[in-house]
Amino acid sequence: MSQKIVVMLVDDHAVVRAGYRLLLKQSDRIEIVREAERGEEACQYYAESRPDVVVMDLSLPGIGGLAAIRRIRARDPQARILAFSMHDEIVYVERALEAGAGGYITKSCAPEILVEAVLAVAHGEPYIETEIAQRLASQKVVGAKVKLESLSAREFDVFCLLAQGFTPREVADQLRLSYKTAANYSTLIKSKLGISTSAEMAKLAFQQAIFKV
Repeated sequence: MSQKIVVMLVDDHAVVRAGYRLLLKQSDRIEIVREAERGEEACQYYAESRPDVVVMDLSLPGIGGLAAIRRIRARDPQARILAFSMHDEIVYVERALEAGAGGYITKSCAPEILVEAVLAVAHGEPYIETEIAQRLASQKVVGAKVKLESLSAREFDVFCLLAQGFTPREVADQLRLSYKTAANYSTLIKSKLGISTSAEMAKLAFQQAIFKV
């Protein structure tokens, strides 16, 4: 590792990335070298720059943050990735960690937490925001959760949108997919979960506390 911790920021909002930079500049031990706004870019830029830490949003256009984490880790098992997401639901945390993230914090955390988490992950130390870590430790495995774990990273992204009431066409627009691809995902997800309607998806998402009421 270089004297300074080299970081790549991945988020599809330029204003959010600017906020990341301001927060991380508080530490003279951190240097930001690349920024990406899509999962595919993150994979490409990682291969080119080999940063010490990737700060990865999960809600990205294209392949999505979870799939990007998996791809980067598949190419470099030593890659150190910090998931930094708006989602504080345990199912997102579990999926990010399973994909290979070394830490997970939310965008609502105290500003100094981002710097603290980057420094920890850079040194190979797992870092999970305290409140989330406590809930993660007490989470019990249930049948519905097992069903959700059968979904791929992209299927899970589509499921979350459908469960919120988005139509397949709206899902296609949100994730920059073709309508046919989004419709196919919808059919496949329903088959995997053993359900037939979007209302049942919403119920399953509610049972698993994927969304706040």
